[in-house]
Amino acid sequence: MKKNYKVEVDCPNCALKMEEAAKKTAGVKEATLAFMTQKMKVEFEDNADVDAVMQEVVKNCKKTVSDGEIYL
Repeated sequence: MKKNYKVEVDCPNCALKMEEAAKKTAGVKEATLAFMTQKMKVEFEDNADVDAVMQEVVKNCKKTVSDGEIYL
């Protein structure tokens, strides 16, 4: 399953850090964050609990970029 999320991030480097944090989250198969469009595309592993995985993605991204936002 793939889903798109609106994000708010201030610089391309921060976007890359958030993308890497999302990719390392359990249950995420692939993640891409486009700085110019302020959107994150997340592909989930089969049978993943999407809501629970996204809560972890948000938590991991906040650790990396404290002022970055992901709107669920």
